[in-house]
Amino acid sequence: MSSPLPAAADLATAVETWLNRLADERRRSDNTIAAYRRDLDDFLGFLAEHRGAAPDLAALGGLSVRDVRAWLARRAAEGYAKTSTARALSAVRVFFRHLEREGVPVSSALSLVRAPKTPRGVPRPLTEGQAKAVVELNGGNGGPPDWTARRDIAVLLLLYGCGLRIGEALGLDRADMPAEGGAPRSLMITGKGGKQRVVPVLPVVAEAIADYLAACPHRLEPEDPLFVGVRGKRLQPRLVQHTMARLRGALGLPASATPHALRHSFATHLLAGGGDLRTIQELLGHASLSTTQRYTEVDEAGLLAAYTAAHPRAG
Repeated sequence: MSSPLPAAADLATAVETWLNRLADERRRSDNTIAAYRRDLDDFLGFLAEHRGAAPDLAALGGLSVRDVRAWLARRAAEGYAKTSTARALSAVRVFFRHLEREGVPVSSALSLVRAPKTPRGVPRPLTEGQAKAVVELNGGNGGPPDWTARRDIAVLLLLYGCGLRIGEALGLDRADMPAEGGAPRSLMITGKGGKQRVVPVLPVVAEAIADYLAACPHRLEPEDPLFVGVRGKRLQPRLVQHTMARLRGALGLPASATPHALRHSFATHLLAGGGDLRTIQELLGHASLSTTQRYTEVDEAGLLAAYTAAHPRAG
């Protein structure tokens, strides 16, 4: 159970309502909700100390730029990474935008403060061989895989074959798939911010999903989750992460080989195969092309590594 937020009752209730909405309506993952809660807890806790009283909704209307900068300065003094502070500031801004939509007057101070500059990370995808091995090895030890292994194969293939985020894949319902015997050619995916996009489904992915559904012991109605755990409830991200951890050990993969790395691999391998950057942007659901352009850096790095390894004068 989460500890009470350092805020007055009206503000604490507003936070809980917002987090519940993110979980229920926006289908944010448990990890995302927990991160938002930690960031708001840190911000509100600072305000309580800074002002000498637990903040309420009215206090957010009187927030000053100096208050926000003092919070950021304290985080810097306590050794928080710039990436962590930038994420925390973003979380508080998202909460403030929610309050504005609900008609609650809030200060514009957050929009007047720049986030700390952070180094732009380069995605770390798997190689094509590693991505293929992840799915193949997860099939079991030579015998027929049980239904949970078939489920995991289908989830991992969705991440790699369609470039989905883990929350997007696990947020699918049974109604998103055709009736038994049908083969989905595309899926309507609801991504970040409720933005929807259509992604094509490769035959191998459709077959894996159909294989899982045929083996699943739970009767899944249209309104039920597509991917479920052993008790028939919606599959949680941590179980997929556990599966990837097991495969990392079995295949000797680096720590960067996470479920999200399969999405990176999807984009990088499409780009290496001649995929158009705008098309990849649409498939990934990126709002900005600059986000997708990070994958060109990965592709260039791969070309340079191949050149260095093969050219006789590279040394």
